[in-house]
Amino acid sequence: MGFGYGGILGLIILIADIWAIVQILQGGGAPARKLLWVLIILILPVLGLLIWLIAGRR
Repeated sequence: MGFGYGGILGLIILIADIWAIVQILQGGGAPARKLLWVLIILILPVLGLLIWLIAGRR
């Protein structure tokens, strides 16, 4: 039994990450900030999404 992301949990995380990236790209702000948030979410899918929901979203 592994601890990887698979099945329905992986799909939910993927959908949430795509939603967050779309929200970031559609929102206002500097392009550099947008790029930084997108990279954080791509590198750390779960943790990056949580950090963005808490600190980055207005």
